[in-house]
Amino acid sequence: MAKKIKKIPYGIADFELIRRFDYYYVDKTGFIPLIEAAGRYLFLIRPRRFGKSLWLSVLESYYDIAKKDRFREIFKGTWIGENPTEDHGVYLILRFNFSAVNPDPEKVEDSFETYCQGVFEEFLSKYNDTFTPEILSKLTSLPTITDRLNRLFAYGFRHDLRLCILIDEYDNFTNTILSVHGQKTYHDLTHGAGFLRHFFNVLKAGTTGSGSSLARLFITGVSPVTMDDVTSGFNIGRNISLEPKFDEMLGFTILETRRLISWYKDHGNFPLDTDEAFGIMQLWYNNYCFSHKSQQSVFNPDMVFYFMHSCIDSGDMPDDLIDQNVRIDYGKLRHLILVDKRFNGNFSRLKEIMEKGRIISSVTRSFPLEAIIQPENFISLLLYFGLLSFAPASGTRTVLQIPNLTVQKLMYGYMRDAYADVDIFRVDLWKLANTLGDMAYDGVWEPVLNFLADEVKNQTSVRDYLAGEKVIQGFLLAYLNLTDYFLPRTKMEMSKGFADIFLEPFWARFPDMGYGYVIELKYIKRGELTQDILEKKIAEARKQLDKYAQDDHVVKAMSRGKLKKIVLVYHGWEMIYRG
Repeated sequence: MAKKIKKIPYGIADFELIRRFDYYYVDKTGFIPLIEAAGRYLFLIRPRRFGKSLWLSVLESYYDIAKKDRFREIFKGTWIGENPTEDHGVYLILRFNFSAVNPDPEKVEDSFETYCQGVFEEFLSKYNDTFTPEILSKLTSLPTITDRLNRLFAYGFRHDLRLCILIDEYDNFTNTILSVHGQKTYHDLTHGAGFLRHFFNVLKAGTTGSGSSLARLFITGVSPVTMDDVTSGFNIGRNISLEPKFDEMLGFTILETRRLISWYKDHGNFPLDTDEAFGIMQLWYNNYCFSHKSQQSVFNPDMVFYFMHSCIDSGDMPDDLIDQNVRIDYGKLRHLILVDKRFNGNFSRLKEIMEKGRIISSVTRSFPLEAIIQPENFISLLLYFGLLSFAPASGTRTVLQIPNLTVQKLMYGYMRDAYADVDIFRVDLWKLANTLGDMAYDGVWEPVLNFLADEVKNQTSVRDYLAGEKVIQGFLLAYLNLTDYFLPRTKMEMSKGFADIFLEPFWARFPDMGYGYVIELKYIKRGELTQDILEKKIAEARKQLDKYAQDDHVVKAMSRGKLKKIVLVYHGWEMIYRG
């Protein structure tokens, strides 16, 4: 008899659907008691496609009084199914998803009202037996969602109803408005008499005072900015985003990821070796930590399911290891690093992160838009977006790092887009990608470096940005990262020292590649070039490369191909030696 294969829930955020149709489910229900202990009004920030919607679906199924009789059916085999709390199945649930709101400034208020009214009508229909005909008539006759909520909260208090409101992607349309239409339009929406601010004021009123019947509130989003702007820092509840006990509530641990791969290897037609698949996912999808006290990192669950689904569906790993759905569009960051087509200080910080791979900075829990220019706030926002992650414990300092290759490649893409956006540097990326292919397969590396050097020579505006060895290194990596042929290692610690750039072949994806590269970069300031200095730099670089080539990691990585050692010497922005 054939084994029954569980479906992979890639892109599915409906908990009951997952359970009913036997999708693979990574059980996170053990966190429900921790949620209840944390408080009744909670706010959680996580990056896009990190399991927030599914978690709200779990909470909806667990707390909904209309599903109480089906509790055993829905939660059979889960941790909470065997260990329910007293609060299961006791709430009337109102669940909103603000990604359904039209972000067009001319339509957003009407769209918000129409959407919320529709959710409210479904709520009344679902719990029709709970309300008298008179109150149903009054609730449906009120003109706005805030009027209806106010009346519902008052009625709920008088009749001992316990209400739970779940809000998913609370900042979806506001972030779009900010990035597309600018700060003024966003400010009008979230400050003063703006309808969104009024909506959250009504929720706040529902959680306070003797007339409160809003017993639970759980809000998710990708940034604290809108919440700070509409509620003065979410002063109606508790922000649990950076608390270590919730770090593994969303995302998959190492054990959960290995168990997932092993299950499909044992029960299905998973085409890759278990260790090989885990190694790829660890490089590309792991190392997210949302607290500096985290005990271990987590994998992005969407990325993991994307990889698994692609492997099983096609019989091989995906051509593109980055799921398009997790990409943060460059436009969402443009307003943070550009002012009037010029770079602001945030671009320098982004560049510094790319040059070093990490940055030391405090993390701010909440801040308004007006304060985003402050360094710690911009860096904090990169953490919330999933572009940075807490590094393992490093004493009393807070160290943030780029979590994985997916994020590294996305951020190098942002650098390329930013250079082009301010007309500093534009290149033919198609041509560059082809020359990178020749570099990977045929060992012909000169055209890549000559192409970039010639473009810098021709596009004079970029020269002001290319001062210093670190800057040159970061600039080169932004373009060497254009394809997936190599796994770039920068200043990688080796037993023989530190290599500026190691372009390690991505054998698992391109098994027929022929070459890898160790590059040592030397820099001479403008006006300090002499023949003796140049020769000394070249000799020093060659000596270092010979040591790096003997490193255990390099030797192992290059066991299937040829290693080429390259010396690059830059005099200011100009490449004056390659060999």
